Amino acid sequence: MARKRRKPMSEINVVPYIDVMMVLLVIFMISTPLLTQGVKVELPQADETESLDPKPSETIIVKVDVQGQYYLTIGTGKENPVNREDLLAQIKNKLLDKPKLSVLVAGDKEVRYLFIMDVLALLSQAGIPNVGLMTKTIDSNQAL
Repeated sequence: MARKRRKPMSEINVVPYIDVMMVLLVIFMISTPLLTQGVKVELPQADETESLDPKPSETIIVKVDVQGQYYLTIGTGKENPVNREDLLAQIKNKLLDKPKLSVLVAGDKEVRYLFIMDVLALLSQAGIPNVGLMTKTIDSNQAL
């Protein structure tokens, strides 16, 4: 009995490769947003910055000094030193009264960036929808 020799197949079946690529694509699409860290900040688009005239009774100011100490001022009240946990608790309590609460963050010009990012992360964790950074206006006579 004579055996027939098979010809080598010159086609490559790519269906399994497409399946693997689709699985990898889905994995990367799901995991990529989870890898980004940071605080969401919406910056205004304007030629010049505008001064805000917030109502003193509705303003919360979080100040950070050079040593990384936090100070909280609610409305026209007194500036009180607070630790991280108290800051988070007090802001969450205030947020229950006013859901659209805005918070201003003021930092000494020599403060480490880590402390400002820590405050922004705490405010984000508390669920604050609007966060602003306080600055001073530079006089045109002053040199940078």
